[in-house]
Amino acid sequence: MLFSQPAVADIIFSSLRFLQAEQRLTLHAYVLMENHLHMIAAADNLSREMQSFKSFTAKRIIQCLEETHRAGWLDELRSHKKPYKTESTYQVWQEGFHPMLIQDDRMQRHVLNYIHHNPLKRGYVEEACHWKYSSARNYAGQAGMLEVELLI
Repeated sequence: MLFSQPAVADIIFSSLRFLQAEQRLTLHAYVLMENHLHMIAAADNLSREMQSFKSFTAKRIIQCLEETHRAGWLDELRSHKKPYKTESTYQVWQEGFHPMLIQDDRMQRHVLNYIHHNPLKRGYVEEACHWKYSSARNYAGQAGMLEVELLI
């Protein structure tokens, strides 16, 4: 799966680090799985920041796949492109994003657990903090791939 490729994961995490460093995004939790990314994040204009993030990372991922001659991955991304998307050849990210307003502490805990338990549900690890690409490590007091502002 595409996001499990170390070079691709590096592109995603580097872009998130940039948004954090520029104070354009506050990251509270994340998990990067082989084919999707979940985050709890805040920004002055979250929609704009996610659009920017997805556009930039898509271009960099495609460039990386082209430079490393990963025709199979490029064919896969080409097959996911919507026919009406005439200005692009590939589809890396799902269209849009699905923001959810976290309304209270109970919901916050639920969403945080949902995000951190993704690798457990897939059977990849026995403890959430064992997944390298997750803020569960931060919440367990370990170093994570990204800095997060802890919620609890």
